[in-house]
Amino acid sequence: MDIAAWLRGLGLERYEATFRDNEIDWLVLPKLTGDDLKDIGVAAVGHRRKLLEAIAELSGGSAELRGPPVSEEAGLSHPPDPTSAERRLLTIMFCDLVGSTALAARLDPEDLREVISAYHRAVTEVVGRFDGFVAKYMGDGVLAYFGYPQAHEDDAERAVRAGLAVVEAVRRLETPELLQVRIGLATGLVVVGDLIGSGAAQEQAVVGETPNLAARLQALAEPDAIVIGNDTRRMVGSLFEYQSLGKVELKGLPASVPAFRVLGESRVGSRFEALGSGESRYGARRADLGRAGDREIATDGGVPRRPTRRAPYPIALFLFTALPGQRALPVYR
Repeated sequence: MDIAAWLRGLGLERYEATFRDNEIDWLVLPKLTGDDLKDIGVAAVGHRRKLLEAIAELSGGSAELRGPPVSEEAGLSHPPDPTSAERRLLTIMFCDLVGSTALAARLDPEDLREVISAYHRAVTEVVGRFDGFVAKYMGDGVLAYFGYPQAHEDDAERAVRAGLAVVEAVRRLETPELLQVRIGLATGLVVVGDLIGSGAAQEQAVVGETPNLAARLQALAEPDAIVIGNDTRRMVGSLFEYQSLGKVELKGLPASVPAFRVLGESRVGSRFEALGSGESRYGARRADLGRAGDREIATDGGVPRRPTRRAPYPIALFLFTALPGQRALPVYR
């Protein structure tokens, strides 16, 4: 994410050129004071106050003393450490606004700017709500990571739920015309964290096949649809209902890949049951634990017997925690 994207998230995109001309980057941002903001032309007290509060949130300090966050309201994440790169399992989201070229032809540039800004704010708020990281705005596109900089056991699930919420949030925006999006999701190993570019153009690069796959899957999606790859589908099990698109040929990939359209949440009675399906990683782990529990062991007297069976997930109790709208399973010892 660059400084320009950060400013847009705060609704202060008018200062993009000012920050760029004064070479304000992530290293300089934490050190800015109210006087500095005055000097570079941020005349409005309200705008200076908003910037100082946002800078303080980024570094967890007081608005008078410190600096970089991103507005919680905008839903952007704390900028990652720019000095480290690491291998991560990420679910990557590409979100694209449908019909933006035609929209640009029909709207005045100022009106179009307001529409795009409202769209960006809606997407970043939703992504932040599911603990995702908005990495970059690309015109009318948004690139987001789930699993970086903060990783969760259920990042793939969070990404799918975020995609469904983005479709609804964008559709509800009060704009001159109805807005729709296309979303692609892909999960895989990447190297993330390398800082590329300079100044306001700096961003954390993600290297691997996953970003390309997510972008290609997004291109397959119909308006207001989410298309996911096979690895994402396996990670989320039966938590959602899908329409199989079969194996599709994607530009730049050597072989066809399975793709699925997400239709919505499934009607499976419990989270444990959904994640216990054979296709999810949790289901595979459950099967392993079940086989381990069935092995016979010897007593001190040398007589083989079966061990007492315990709950298949003595540690991973998060599987029993229901999300809003789902009922929780009791845990039996």
